[in-house]
Amino acid sequence: MEGLWQGRAPLAERLRPHGLEEVVGQRHLLGTTGPLRALLEGGVGIPLVFWGPPGTGKTTVGRLIAGRWGARFVQRSAALATVTEVREVLTASRELWQRVGQRDLLFLDEVHRWNRAQQDVLLPFLEEGSILFIGATTENPSFALRSALLSRSQLFVFEPLAEDDLGLLLERALVDERGYGGKVTVQREAAEFLIRHADGDARRLLTALETAVGTIGEGELSLVQVAEAVGKKAPRYDRAGEEHYNLISALHKSVRNSDVDATLYWLVRMIESGEDPRYVARRLVRMASEDVGLADPDALPLAVAAAQAVEQVGMPECALALVQAAAYLALAPKSNALYLAHGEVRRDVEATVNEPVPLHLRNPVTDLMRGVGYGKGYRYAHDEPERVAPMPGLPEGLRDREYYRPKDVGWEGRIVKRLQALRALIYSRARSAP
Repeated sequence: MEGLWQGRAPLAERLRPHGLEEVVGQRHLLGTTGPLRALLEGGVGIPLVFWGPPGTGKTTVGRLIAGRWGARFVQRSAALATVTEVREVLTASRELWQRVGQRDLLFLDEVHRWNRAQQDVLLPFLEEGSILFIGATTENPSFALRSALLSRSQLFVFEPLAEDDLGLLLERALVDERGYGGKVTVQREAAEFLIRHADGDARRLLTALETAVGTIGEGELSLVQVAEAVGKKAPRYDRAGEEHYNLISALHKSVRNSDVDATLYWLVRMIESGEDPRYVARRLVRMASEDVGLADPDALPLAVAAAQAVEQVGMPECALALVQAAAYLALAPKSNALYLAHGEVRRDVEATVNEPVPLHLRNPVTDLMRGVGYGKGYRYAHDEPERVAPMPGLPEGLRDREYYRPKDVGWEGRIVKRLQALRALIYSRARSAP
């Protein structure tokens, strides 16, 4: 399609701010009392790390900082650039610094893509101050970056753009001469659709608008036209990144808190985002034991059945089985008594002497073993009046332990008195055992 904007730079590039006052969003950093603005106005050229999702202005702010500091902006991506290429940039800046006292600003995008050994190449140059540096990442720096790099840098967190900010950006794109100069308008419902579609990402918003204009042309754009041109939103999700762990955490905590609506939302969001259904099924099985336990003994078999459905049926048919299991777990009575018991037992196993198995619990399969005491004192539970023998099973040094403490909820609430009676039979009459 022939058009006024054919052959020009992408809309997102044309609208890139020329000054801090044009930056949309990030007021917590760049507002009148924002720490990043204060740092820039103070002229302090320390290494920086920008952490935030795509389309939140990290590169734009980096360019503006280079201008403020009078530095040449050199952008590299850790996903594409080799250590050798970046070392050349670092060395050139060092030579410039030594020769005329100026420095380049290296903006290393996706810095989390470099492993810890590769990140080491930056450290001596940052230590001596021969280059200005900004590392940008969409991943949690605590996990992705070396502590040595973080300790030399100031971290700033970029947030997804709010709907009001995206609305301002959309209006700018429509009326600014760098955008469409008033030749394109969008109906209110279409504007709301574009803002929701952006999901906090300015670049996504402008790309969607540019796609719609390129498909439909100038004039007023309706909701139906924009939705058809843009298509369905692809949720932001990285199965290997932090969002993966954030979502499964939200799902697990919603199940634990018996919030069935939130449970279904987070589950479906994970599935629709492309999460491996086998991973979801494994986590549901874990929740059944960790958070429901014996408060509802049917929870674990149902979760296991859902996992089997995933293996036997596959997507998309198995999705409903996962929904059923997750809803059941959310609505089931909750008890973490077994989870706590497991932890206590593990700590005792690790921290105490591994005492030998009591003789009365050993199986005397030979005469020799019987002669040294194997099986001595053993009483067959089925021969006892209560079907319980007065015969402690724990090692001598752990006889005072009561690991399992059931909660007064669901099926577990029904076994509290029985457990008390069982322990009384096993331990209070133990002295009478032969």
